[in-house]
Amino acid sequence: MPQPHPDELVFVPLGGVGEIGMNMAAYGFGPVNARKWIVVDCGVTFAGPSQPGIELIMADPTFLEDNADDVLALILTHSHEDHYGAVLDLWPAFDRPVYATDFTAAMLSAKRAADDIVDNVALRRMVVGQPFTVGPFTIEAVNVAHSIPESCALAITTKAGRVIHTGDWKLDPSPIGAAPTDEKRFRQLGAEGIPLALVCDSTNALKDGTSPSEDEVAATLAALIADAPHRVALTTFASNVGRVISIARAAEKAGRQVVMSGRALHRISTIARELGMLEGVAPFLDQDAFKTLPRNKIVVLCTGSQGEPRAAIARIARGEHPAIDLNAGDRVIFSSWAIPGNEREVIDIQNLLIDRGIEVITQQDGLVHTTGHPRREELKRLYDWLKPQTLVPVHGEAAHLEAHAALGRQHGIANVVHARNGDMVRLFPDVLHFPGEVRTGELYLDGNILCTPEESGVKERRRLSFGGHIVVSVCVDSRGAVVSGPDMSIEGLPEVEDDEESLTHLVRNVVNGTLKSIPPKRRSDPDVVEAALQRSVRGEVNAWWGKKPNVTVFVHRI
Repeated sequence: MPQPHPDELVFVPLGGVGEIGMNMAAYGFGPVNARKWIVVDCGVTFAGPSQPGIELIMADPTFLEDNADDVLALILTHSHEDHYGAVLDLWPAFDRPVYATDFTAAMLSAKRAADDIVDNVALRRMVVGQPFTVGPFTIEAVNVAHSIPESCALAITTKAGRVIHTGDWKLDPSPIGAAPTDEKRFRQLGAEGIPLALVCDSTNALKDGTSPSEDEVAATLAALIADAPHRVALTTFASNVGRVISIARAAEKAGRQVVMSGRALHRISTIARELGMLEGVAPFLDQDAFKTLPRNKIVVLCTGSQGEPRAAIARIARGEHPAIDLNAGDRVIFSSWAIPGNEREVIDIQNLLIDRGIEVITQQDGLVHTTGHPRREELKRLYDWLKPQTLVPVHGEAAHLEAHAALGRQHGIANVVHARNGDMVRLFPDVLHFPGEVRTGELYLDGNILCTPEESGVKERRRLSFGGHIVVSVCVDSRGAVVSGPDMSIEGLPEVEDDEESLTHLVRNVVNGTLKSIPPKRRSDPDVVEAALQRSVRGEVNAWWGKKPNVTVFVHRI
């Protein structure tokens, strides 16, 4: 067993290590039974087809709740949903401050207003390059390039040493509307000689080379807008303010005006303009101005790049948008790529547009989007700047994490830790890895209810979606005579018109036959009748359909 130390520094990932999204991590400093904790990020991931009815998924904070008296603060690296989307659901219960940059704080406040959330958190301003102290931790935000304004890495320093927590980042020499990653400061941090660990984004660790710059995308979009014969519509991530600026500049150069459609775009562009990020960019027109502009003088910027059914581009594709309609010969650019799990929805929207004679341009046709995450050459450059003694790959699925770990070893990093959610990594006094040390898991946001997967009823919903539901109700008296029913309800099973016998008729016959087969004395026992009817209905329908339905039987004794 390792010897305890009064100045232990530990890292505990609670989400985002072994999956994409749901990022949440804790850093602890001090002896085992008296550690003080800070939390970095508090994000969500989006539910897939296997979680019907679930809006969002977030990391289970039970470990933090168990140590709530020693949790000091939450620090947000940036305001993408996978890093800050769970703050208003989870953090009010801790009653501890949240440190964020101006843009992230404004995004959080706007999110609270838009979603009518009553609970609030105590926001404290975090300024790049201005260290602040939280208990035994000194934290400095370091500017990094990403696909949303004011993204930060964190230099977390204790008397035991320093950790660089990168958040999401890339090395873009010419980002739009933001400063590049602060190479000078990272080199300084590496040269200061403090024992150093790097907890680093792994999203693109499988990809060689470097990520294309945002200004390369801007050049492509400018050309596509300039040579379009008719209308141009673009959809992108609403949070990508740099991309919005590129589109606005390209539209102005081509003599076109930008019409904006979608609440998220309006909300984020308003925040960006209030913070001075859209200086020199003409005001955007609301969707009601669409019909007043000539067909070759308009650029439509709309939400829905991930196939959301109620977003602007989806409604336009279906011909259901109240103000905007596109025609054959118009051009739609998907300046984005589909997050895993959203591909089918995005393709369906694209096909609807293509069927109407609208030209659809995606990343398959040219450089209309670029990542906000580092590829392998960028990772190696950061290693060279920081010269970390320890690497902990985070933000990725198993393949991303293992590829990043292998790259770190190849580059000569002494300690490479293969961590997963719930592990504890001791970074000082020596590097030790304790798998599965703390409780972790998921919480589902189901409507207004936050619950565990076991509490959610999702398993039963999946069963219902596969097998439908048959409900049978019957009343018997003390002598076993059927005095009412059987009444039935059948949902989610096929009704084939040309079948010789309908499903309803089939179920009614099997229920009546089963009731007759039970001796009167036993028919007076509701449990006996319920079990017999459930067994016979499931068996008969399975023989007819080839699937076993969900069957609920109510037997009332009068």
